[in-house]
Order: sequence, then C-alpha cells, then structure tokens
Amino acid sequence: MKKIILSILTLVGLALPALATNPVITAMPSLTIAPDAHAAGMADIGAATNPDLNSQHWNPSKYAFMESKGGITVNYTPWLTKLVNDINLAYIAGYYNIGEMAGTVSGSFRYFSMGEVTLMEMDANYQGSPLGTAHPNEWALDVAYSRKLHEYLSMAVALRFMYSDLNNGINSSTSNSPEMFPAWTMAADVSLYYRQPIPTPMGESYFALGFNLSNLGGKMSYDEGYTKHFIPANMRLGVSYELPFDDYNRLMISAEANKMLVPTYNSKFANDGNGGQYDQVDYAAVSSPKGWWQSFCDAPGYFNENTGKHVSATMEELQEIQWGIGLEYSYNRQFFGRVGYSHENYYKGNRRYVTLGAGFKLSIFSLDFAYCIATAPSNPLDGTMRFTLGFDLAGIKDLVNNKK
Repeated sequence: MKKIILSILTLVGLALPALATNPVITAMPSLTIAPDAHAAGMADIGAATNPDLNSQHWNPSKYAFMESKGGITVNYTPWLTKLVNDINLAYIAGYYNIGEMAGTVSGSFRYFSMGEVTLMEMDANYQGSPLGTAHPNEWALDVAYSRKLHEYLSMAVALRFMYSDLNNGINSSTSNSPEMFPAWTMAADVSLYYRQPIPTPMGESYFALGFNLSNLGGKMSYDEGYTKHFIPANMRLGVSYELPFDDYNRLMISAEANKMLVPTYNSKFANDGNGGQYDQVDYAAVSSPKGWWQSFCDAPGYFNENTGKHVSATMEELQEIQWGIGLEYSYNRQFFGRVGYSHENYYKGNRRYVTLGAGFKLSIFSLDFAYCIATAPSNPLDGTMRFTLGFDLAGIKDLVNNKK
C-alpha cells in the first residue's frame, strides 16, 4: 500500500519526472500548487509582490497593506491537462480589515480533485493487480491574522487544517499491506512583509521584501500511524521593486527563492547502522521539527552521469532551491501584463517554465488569467491555465449605496 500512496503523491500531486534524483516527496503536495492567476503569471512568485486578494497563500502579512476594507477571490486551475482531463484545483480566499489598530483577518479554502484513479497492488516483481477505482481529493482550510508592526513592516500568523483522502473511502487491504485511510493534520504559517515607498522623479516607487514559513505542522498517516509522511513545509523569500514611468505606467520586477523544509529520503544522517542511509522506518521516525532543520544539511550527494562527476552534498542542497523571476507591467493600475520564468534543478524535478499572464481591474471586480509554457522536455505542466475572479467589498458597498 505504501507504493500506492507514493505513486499517487508523485504522479498526481507534483508531476515529478522520472529522472529526479533524491526528489522531495510529501503528503498533500497539492498545497504547493500556485492557486491564482496573478502570481502564476509571474512564475509562481508572491512573497514580496504587491498586496492582492490571494496573499493568503503567498504571504498573508501583505493583507495589512491592502487599501480596501475587504475582498474575496475565486480561483480555478485545470491541472496536468497534458496527462488527464479530470484533475483540478479550486481556491477561495478573502480578507477583512477590522481597523488600523485591530489588524486584518483572512482565510482561504482549497479543494484539489484528482479525478479517477485505479488503485493497484504491486508484488515483488512489480506486477500489479487492481484493487478498484477511487476519486482521491485533498482540501485545506486556514485562517490568518495580520497586523502592521511599523509603518513599513507587517507580520502574520496562520493556522491551517488539511485533509487528504487518496482512496475516497475504499479502504482496501491485502495480506501484504494495511488498509489505507484518510489522513489529516494541522499546521501554521509565520510571515513578514516590508514595503517602503521611495520617491523618484517619475513618482513614488516601492521596494518590498517578503518572507513566509508555511505548513509548519505534524505529519500525515494514511494507515492510522503505521507510516507517517511529512507535509510540504516550505520557506519562501522574495524581493520586489515597483518603478513608475509616469502617472499611468508602472513596472514591477520580482525575484523569489523557496526551499522545501523536508529532509531528503536518502539521507546521510540516518542512525540505522547501515552506513548512514535511511530506510523507510528511519525516515518515518524523524519528527517534523527535526526534519525542518535537517532539510538544510542532509543531502547525500550523487553521481552525475551526464558530467561523470560526483555532486557534493552541499551542491545538492543548493539544487533543492527553486527560484523564479517575474515582471508585471500595469497601466493606470487597471490593465496588467505579466511574464516570468521558474527554474528547478534537472535532478530535483526539472520543472522549468515560462509564464504569461494578463489582468483587468475595476473598483468592483478583477479578472486575471495565466498560462504556463514548459521549457523542459516532457513537462506535464506545459499548457497549464489559471483563472482568477476577485471582488472588492468596499467597491460593491459603494455601488449599492449609490443606487439607494
């Protein structure tokens, strides 16, 4: 049953190519999928970009800088359309500013449907026998509180409940594997956002830094504690600078790096008496807090067949950092054009892609679209589209009052 779980997590959740060496695989990988078209149009960058309705996923501290009283957004993403046509992600987020001194509350709900999956039991010769079909799904619900600590600095904390059901209630078992049950756990986020205006001859520009530690929580088990899986704890660090050209035209450039705070499975730090290599029991026994720290210094290194050289442990750790850069052009803060590039190491998944996006915003609602163009061969993320529809509560309230 472990092979069934890992197959679903790898193929459906992350779409990691088979060439990946020591990839980081977790439970509920859908939590790492960019849910909105705004950030997705800039190569999945959002920690230090301008505050928007979907800041809950990227950096909820940004809500403290929102100019409007509140808002809500609805997002939809057809996922892995090159492979299947029934996997999708739905995401709803919103916020409400209680007051300048009271802070801002926000929340989101995401639902990831994995379509129909045939469950297979694999024997020692990798021959499979069907166990039935299931409709796996995952969902998460979170709330956050953000507040300005200074004129230019804000902080937020978030609490998240997550639930993953990989077999949709079909708790099939065999003589060699236990039943597979739904898994759940709770996690927290801690984030910071710094945004300072800088006067220029063309107008006021903005420099911003963003930092977010997300999904810091317990493990998930699909067999009632027999095996425990790490959740996708992540550290995200971003920087952005928005420069005006005149009263109407502005350009923002952003860069971001993120690293999974999950230990590498084939780690040199396992104390199992077998030369320092993990087996499944050792790996499952590592606690979440220990795994967060260990993720910075546990890559074992590997032999690169393409170059014929050994990759050191330090270099492999650096390869686990995924980075991206994005540009956003705006006209009168109503029309937006976006482009970005995201890079992941060849041996850590090779998910490399260019993104394009566009947006339109009025006082009442906003509409955004993003499209992904893979630059690595056989990348199932190629052609991924995202759609976002946002509503400004203050704008709606003003419209209603004007009609009275």
